[in-house]
Amino acid sequence: MRLFEVYPLFNVEPVEADGCLVYDRQHTAYLDFYGGHAVISIGHGHPHYVERVTEQLGKLGFYSNSVPITIQKDLAHKLGEVCGYYNWNLFLCNSGAEAIENALKVASAYNQRKKIVAFDGAFHGRTSLAVAATHNPDILFPVNEGAEVVRFAFEDFEGVEAELKKGDISSVLIEGIQGVAGIIEPSADFLRHLRTLCDETDTILILDEVQSGFGRTGRFFAHQHAFIQPDIITIAKGMGNGFPVGGIITHPKFEAKHGMLGTTFGGNHLACAAALAVLEVIENEKLIKNAANVGNYLVEALKKIDEVKEVRGRGLMIGAEFGFPVADLRKRLLYEQHVFTGSSSNKNIIRLLPPLNITYKEADQFIDSLKEALK
Repeated sequence: MRLFEVYPLFNVEPVEADGCLVYDRQHTAYLDFYGGHAVISIGHGHPHYVERVTEQLGKLGFYSNSVPITIQKDLAHKLGEVCGYYNWNLFLCNSGAEAIENALKVASAYNQRKKIVAFDGAFHGRTSLAVAATHNPDILFPVNEGAEVVRFAFEDFEGVEAELKKGDISSVLIEGIQGVAGIIEPSADFLRHLRTLCDETDTILILDEVQSGFGRTGRFFAHQHAFIQPDIITIAKGMGNGFPVGGIITHPKFEAKHGMLGTTFGGNHLACAAALAVLEVIENEKLIKNAANVGNYLVEALKKIDEVKEVRGRGLMIGAEFGFPVADLRKRLLYEQHVFTGSSSNKNIIRLLPPLNITYKEADQFIDSLKEALK
């Protein structure tokens, strides 16, 4: 059997990792400024993470959601404590796409509507409803085309208002910061406008924090910069530091019913141990503050590079836009400077999503490498 080759691959295979570094088979070190799509939040191989997951594996790795799983309650308590949503509820699944699917289901069950408002440039995942809400026709197939999605540009105050006031929209789905689109952030005023409109029309506001959550932007969630509360928050990526785990955080107004949602692997013992370890490290090592501080330092350093036309983002979710396509630059960074970076749907943008515990020294190393690659 051969692999179903759907991924374009770089000619570098990491086989070991430590902190912000990954190593290939020749033990060449690469600075990881992408974290595997913002997944690596507390660094590779963090000792507390390894200990937590290993200890849990030695006790019980998995049993289904047909029995009590106390570590799920431990995770819900710690997550509420760290993110500030103390009295909300947590449903656990395996990925960001699943989180989106379940969020849209909960919204629809609540108001018995089915239409979704989404936004230009959005990326929400590749499962059925998630990909329908995603703004990329290349990954949308005929089987996904049944969902009723109405799409707007960010800051289209009047268009969204007119649509919601029709009274048939189930939910508004928006990213705290768009990642794949090239680090595009809705304004605080726009998010507040959405909150008001949703309250007035009994529409559910869903914040997709799959990439922008878990401290990446210098607050636990990106929407917290706008001082609003959505009705549902989707989480994944940095939540497990590489272990597949996702979930939705729901307002207490949503009533759970047996059989309403379900998953075989979601919330398993190992996933919960991984997510708890991440939260404990984020809290104990003050990584949200570090993301804000080192992120600001990186942004200011990038702004001083002549070839960089614009720098966007918050914390350690950064987009650097150049006046030319960056594909070759990213290859030079990888093969010559040994630095992993990310792309976006905007071909002129390099996306930076390093672990939240990077140091100023590693930030300087990246800037030096970028300058060398631009020569």
